[in-house]
Amino acid sequence: MKKTKNINQLDHLKQICNKAGIKLTHQRLEIYKEIIAQKDHPSAELIHQRLQEKVPTMAIDTVYRTLATFEELGIVKKLNIHSAKTLFDANMDQHHHFVCTQCNLVEDIYWPEFDSSRLPDTLSAMGQIQSRHLELHGICKKCNSTVE
Repeated sequence: MKKTKNINQLDHLKQICNKAGIKLTHQRLEIYKEIIAQKDHPSAELIHQRLQEKVPTMAIDTVYRTLATFEELGIVKKLNIHSAKTLFDANMDQHHHFVCTQCNLVEDIYWPEFDSSRLPDTLSAMGQIQSRHLELHGICKKCNSTVE
């Protein structure tokens, strides 16, 4: 199932790049394949590190520019988690995040009830809400077990 989803995501990437008139280079493809293969919300530095063996000539600047392009195209999201490096997420499904305050682990949370809930009326006075993203901070199960 995961492999099928990755193939669909690669086809989606090709379609979006074609539509935007952006050449899908080998480096761009490898960066995207790396970010969809993992579920750990990697930083640009981690993506670069992971690809060094496969694409040793790739510069860190290429990774940053490619991720910025992917964000503009709407195929990755930039996560600005408090006290962590900028992380990237290729999961474009509606979801939220749990962030461990000890190890900075970031996990996806699916909460359809929250997504469809009525927002407080006071928010309309602030402006028009265009999207929802909830970020929960706490201690993950692994870190919590080492504390006890």
